[in-house]
Amino acid sequence: MKKITIYLMTVTALLSFMPNSSMAGTENNTLLTEKVEKVESAEAKVMISRLEEIKAMDKSNMSSKEKKTLRKEVRSVKKSLAGLNGGVYLSVGAIIIIVLLLILLL
Repeated sequence: MKKITIYLMTVTALLSFMPNSSMAGTENNTLLTEKVEKVESAEAKVMISRLEEIKAMDKSNMSSKEKKTLRKEVRSVKKSLAGLNGGVYLSVGAIIIIVLLLILLL
């Protein structure tokens, strides 16, 4: 009897969470295009065009060193694009500390 209840609880827990991947084909991927369009500076447009060039390249004839340099370039361009957006990032620990301070002070 115990095994049946454990199995039923496991099945209901697994079926209660609906995966979002099943709906991936129905929606448009507008998030990526919106993120690219938000960046307005000329430097960012040059970086985005470079990323598109690298993506369109035929990498099958390249040596491993060339591929490695391209990967490094892509990483550096993505880091610089993230820096251009100017977002403020807070860790979970920082948020907890801020909330605790607010509770203590108020």
